[in-house]
Amino acid sequence: MFQILIVDDDRNTRRLLRRLLNGAGYTPCCASCAAEALRFIKENSFDLLIVDVTMPGMDGYTFTKLLRECRCDLPILMLSARGLPDDIRHGFLAGADDYMTKPADEAELLLRIRALLRRSRIASGHKLAVGGTTLDYDALSVCSSGHVSTLPLKEFLLLYKLLSCPNQIFTRIQLLDDIWGPSTESMEATVSVHINRLRKRFASNPDFRIVTIRGLGYKAQLNQVSQLNQAVLSPVTSGPGWQN
Repeated sequence: MFQILIVDDDRNTRRLLRRLLNGAGYTPCCASCAAEALRFIKENSFDLLIVDVTMPGMDGYTFTKLLRECRCDLPILMLSARGLPDDIRHGFLAGADDYMTKPADEAELLLRIRALLRRSRIASGHKLAVGGTTLDYDALSVCSSGHVSTLPLKEFLLLYKLLSCPNQIFTRIQLLDDIWGPSTESMEATVSVHINRLRKRFASNPDFRIVTIRGLGYKAQLNQVSQLNQAVLSPVTSGPGWQN
């Protein structure tokens, strides 16, 4: 079960978010300030943070920037009453992964949380081996038959997601939501364009091919040997959410 830390000085907001997240199947934990949140993060393992901007002591911008400077890679969703373009820009520059203004639509908030958690799971694997093909998340590279190709970010994430769940069908909407984010202005055709580019790049790859499921979406189909040899290599970390 995913554990989510809510960092907000408003008691009513914490209570509402806790009830919402509990109802959605998450395990929420609450902190009333950045100092308390830092203590919780060092002592517990969280999957995502929901951070307010205006708090006593250290504000949400400074708190987020501090986490990123300490190489904490937990997904951070800023949730604030401050919704001017400069406020939102400041949040993303500080290191937030997403930004919503209060009062937030509950259904949209849950969708954004789900998308952030999906993208985080993609990133957490770091390396994925499929037969003789290895995908390296840190380098955005694919190595096959001694040849290394460095991919654009979206192409790499798309291929990584498909190969992480071989034979699972993903709709264009799912892929657009997971890779480009729920607030993207890109269209479903963007996914098709990237899929076609991946097909051309790896047309001769002996380990997999990307298949179109008419009327549904796409899946990665592995050859028989690759199915037997598929393995995921996980990174080594020294603590919850932190990198050394």
